[in-house]
Amino acid sequence: MDLKELESAIEGILFAAGEPVPVERLCLTLEQDRETVDSVCQRMADSYRYERRGIRLLRLENSWQMCSAPEQAGYIRKVLENRKPAKLSQPALEVLAIIAYFQPVTRAYIEQVRGVDSSYTVGLLLERELIREAGRLAVPGRPMQFRTTKTFLRAFGLSSLDELPELPSATQEEAQLALEMESALRRLREAENAQASEAEPAGGEEA
Repeated sequence: MDLKELESAIEGILFAAGEPVPVERLCLTLEQDRETVDSVCQRMADSYRYERRGIRLLRLENSWQMCSAPEQAGYIRKVLENRKPAKLSQPALEVLAIIAYFQPVTRAYIEQVRGVDSSYTVGLLLERELIREAGRLAVPGRPMQFRTTKTFLRAFGLSSLDELPELPSATQEEAQLALEMESALRRLREAENAQASEAEPAGGEEA
């Protein structure tokens, strides 16, 4: 398979998937080594960006995903405005921040930090696929733990969790710490909105 055939195959796969595709799966399908696949994907990503195409290729940890260009968000929003989900509420953003910074965490830990029942909010974030179940904690009762997802990374314009804003202090009271985490993620969201908001995945809805 020559370079053009490989690029074409990757482009078709990622467009049809409409979600992050692990590099390992691409390698297995295309019978190529990881270095080659990553190199071709990066070459395509650079080309789309340089040519100011309407699509972008993003790396999300160990996966690649095709999405729309952020600068086209205004037009896309007009077409898909009836499909766009409601923005996250402050309680949802706060719970998401706790999970993002301390994952994996249990619902009990979230409620300890926030001081209120968070069952509904956790369920909402699971439904929006911003968090996922991450196994049970090895303690009596074996409570479920939660982690953020690749959808979370894409929604906040992150390539990995390493890009999360640093917390101002790790010595604050837990209630104040939760507010600082919520503020950090809110600043991330505002920064994304200032750049024409988050991109649309090819063939799918906005996260």
